Amino acid sequence: MTTCLAFAILVYMKKLLRKHFLLSIILLLIFGAGFASGMMKGRDVFAQSVEGVDMTEFWRVWEIVQDKYVPTHGGDPMTPNSLMEGAVQGLVESLGDPYSVYFTPKENKSFREAIDGNFQGVGMEVGMSDGVLTVVAPLKDTPAERSGIMSGDIILEIDGESTARLTVDEAVARIRGEIETEVVLGIYRPSTKVELEITIKRAVINIPVLETDLLDNGVFVITLYNFTGSVREDFDRAMVEFRKSGKTKLILDMRGNPGGYLTAAIDVSSHFLPKGSVVVKEDFGSYTRSLRSTGKGYGREDIDIVVLINGGSASASEIVAGALSQQGVATLVGTKTFGKGSVQELIPITGDTSLKLTIARWLTPDDVSLSENGLDPDVEVEISEEDSSAEIDTQLQKAIELLLEK
Repeated sequence: MTTCLAFAILVYMKKLLRKHFLLSIILLLIFGAGFASGMMKGRDVFAQSVEGVDMTEFWRVWEIVQDKYVPTHGGDPMTPNSLMEGAVQGLVESLGDPYSVYFTPKENKSFREAIDGNFQGVGMEVGMSDGVLTVVAPLKDTPAERSGIMSGDIILEIDGESTARLTVDEAVARIRGEIETEVVLGIYRPSTKVELEITIKRAVINIPVLETDLLDNGVFVITLYNFTGSVREDFDRAMVEFRKSGKTKLILDMRGNPGGYLTAAIDVSSHFLPKGSVVVKEDFGSYTRSLRSTGKGYGREDIDIVVLINGGSASASEIVAGALSQQGVATLVGTKTFGKGSVQELIPITGDTSLKLTIARWLTPDDVSLSENGLDPDVEVEISEEDSSAEIDTQLQKAIELLLEK
């Protein structure tokens, strides 16, 4: 009896297993057919959307990599998602634009934290100049400034690794990090033709906006460090302070100002330009639009203005300097600006990835491309190594001289 029961149970189990096995095979076939159909559908859609492009090579490489690749250098395992991320990154990198970047989920999170103001790092703006990673400007009273980093320094290495193939955002991500940790930068300084190794301890970066100063000779100085979200209110207060002083000689010092928001640049310019004056033009390739002064109405003819610029003046500071100079309300003193005049848009791709893409370039009112040429000063004044060591500001001295002559 026991043997018969055991045999019956065994037969039943075999039937059950066979049934489940067949069901599993059916499900796998359905899934496989659906996956293949989805892949083919994806290929068809992709091929249709890129007119005149044969996608055979892409899919052939995709299949070979998945079938044959064996990792030998550690790192994350290869997955279809990682392959797709790499393909998209390669697509964006093929543009040759250091400011257009595809952000993976991790990079996207880091970038959004940075623009939201959660800023831990060394405190400097970097960009691409002639294809190399270059310091636009160290921010005032930050670890970068205190360590001796200077505008124009070329960053050759970050923690011993070459920056030759890094985008700006990739370099920034490596330089940033947890507070109290250190980053070692290999620097080439063109002004002295020497290579340096500079170790910087990361910290929480509190970015200053501006400072005001009334000099003994009656010249009022506004030093503008950046164009962050609070510039509007801070600059309004600075201009009220200037008007209350009763002075008419103004120096707007934007040396080492790496820029910021376009709206802030228009707002600052509007303090000095009549309503409707062109502040900057945006060239979208197929069309150009002019962004104009909101006419805060302070374009008083009795104000004499000198704007100080140098190689660390970039982006929004170049817009303001260009507008005030070319509209005939200010004289530019210093050295050629950095030349960062492009417009990026942050475009969500999925729930946790995004694309930062250059969609336009900035032109001055006289159609000078800031991204290609930067701005030349009306009066060029270099600060020598000797003057810098002796803390003699020859550019500021020249600005004061020009104002007092008027």
